[in-house]
Amino acid sequence: MVLFRRLLGDVLRAQRVERGMTLREVSAEARVSLGYISEIERGQKEASSELLASLCGALDLPLSTVLREVSDAVALEEAALAPTPIGVAGRPTEVVASAA
Repeated sequence: MVLFRRLLGDVLRAQRVERGMTLREVSAEARVSLGYISEIERGQKEASSELLASLCGALDLPLSTVLREVSDAVALEEAALAPTPIGVAGRPTEVVASAA
């Protein structure tokens, strides 16, 4: 199962690290407790839209960029979890539509 909050946390942490910011710096700028930001980055807590906006502001990052990166990560995880059809004796699996 794909957990949005875990992927969101991964994206926020990667963006913070890329900017060379500490949790303490983001906490002060966003006016959100350091512990709560840490829990969000680890995927343990859900971020409200207001909190997410504050974090994006502290990171000087458009919300749309964060959501796009999370969306891309969700798509990759979904693709990795999707069942793969298996053919017989090296032949591709044939899909036949019913005439219903």
